[in-house]
Amino acid sequence: MTLPRPPGDTGRKPLRELVGAGIMVPLLHGGEAPYANLDCAASTPSLAQVSARVAEVLPWYSSVHRGSGYLSMVSTSLYESARTTLHEFLGARADDVVIFTRNTTDSLNLLAKAAPKGGEVVYLDVEHHANLLPWQSRDSYCLTAARTLEETVERLRRTLEKREVPLVAITGASNVTGETVPLSSVVQAAHDHGARVAVDGAQLAPHRRIDLSALDADYLALSGHKCYAPFGAGILVGRRDWLDEAPAHLAGGGAIERVTVEHTDWAPAPARHEGGTPNAIGAVALAEASLVLDELINDGSIGAHEAALRGRLVAGLGSIKEVRQLRIWEDSTEAVGVVAFELVGHDAALVAAYLASEHAIGVRAGKFCAHPLIDRINGGRNALRASVGIGTTTEDVDRLVDGLKNYLATAPLEGYSFVDGSYVPDGYGRSAPFPAVDLRDPRRAPLGAYRS
Repeated sequence: MTLPRPPGDTGRKPLRELVGAGIMVPLLHGGEAPYANLDCAASTPSLAQVSARVAEVLPWYSSVHRGSGYLSMVSTSLYESARTTLHEFLGARADDVVIFTRNTTDSLNLLAKAAPKGGEVVYLDVEHHANLLPWQSRDSYCLTAARTLEETVERLRRTLEKREVPLVAITGASNVTGETVPLSSVVQAAHDHGARVAVDGAQLAPHRRIDLSALDADYLALSGHKCYAPFGAGILVGRRDWLDEAPAHLAGGGAIERVTVEHTDWAPAPARHEGGTPNAIGAVALAEASLVLDELINDGSIGAHEAALRGRLVAGLGSIKEVRQLRIWEDSTEAVGVVAFELVGHDAALVAAYLASEHAIGVRAGKFCAHPLIDRINGGRNALRASVGIGTTTEDVDRLVDGLKNYLATAPLEGYSFVDGSYVPDGYGRSAPFPAVDLRDPRRAPLGAYRS
């Protein structure tokens, strides 16, 4: 199957070199194929530029802050420079604070402790669990999204009129369908009623420009592992006052100004919430990735690349009568490179296992850490999700469409068993891929050992 090519080379080549690009993976029935990574919404590979930067700074790595040794001073400078770079990348206000965390989940849990008590935090039922579960531990209200974005924003306004709301927590782009939210309208509605806005930017930041100053959102969280910097760092950025008054996120060294046996004087943010030895290398990696994303977003490369690939994917899926694409809002017109769909009458987990095992295609199957949303728009059934990134090509998209058609031609499949919540080829455990590479081996057999 060959779909029409978009104009020029858009979508045909990766936008930047990625670590692991072109890696060969084993096929169930023998041989191997290049891996088609269509699971970028879950985690992105590392940019080669990020990996090179990490290799460059590793020899200089030492404990940050308070160290008088030269390497400590260098590491502290790298760490704090990363904070400045990310502040600029997100267009943060001069008095906004950037706090390094592990990921978006960590950031939003921190904010949940910082948001003042009294009133209800409002969030939508479309949220990723990272922006849903933290609010359930306090007074909160989950607003069911309407069938259109326009009505959803109006529902939010009516809710704000009736309730005491200190904070509205909302995603910038759905991790299920890729549909983006009109954040400026949400911010305006919230501020009109004295509420602040926290944006879950995990899916938005790798794809679109975020300018906190222009948007006037109050807080934003994101993850490095979704921004081509999978080195264990995320950030929470936003207004200082709540963060300076909040209990320390991690009580430990570095978060304090003075300690006695009876009392602790906590430091202001960001140190207040970065107790213990921070992930300086992760911070440097995330900052380096932001420089690449800043360039690609500003020159329009990411937007054009994604539009070509997403359009091609939607058209390809539309050519399969058994496919039902999932949407949240009837009037949404903007989306990042994430598409969720159902292969009607077929188990999503089995389809994903087949694509991986027999076509070397990685997609996601399940409810995508968004159970309330999937329960509402897909009847509680698991779905499939394909997501593209800067390393995805039109060939990857075509392989997925072809793989789905091949699956339908051969289903029902034999030789797969349901093990620990997923389908795996018979005879192979969940702990190892198809070849005899035992990942439980303490000697850590190399992953390439299956090759003869």
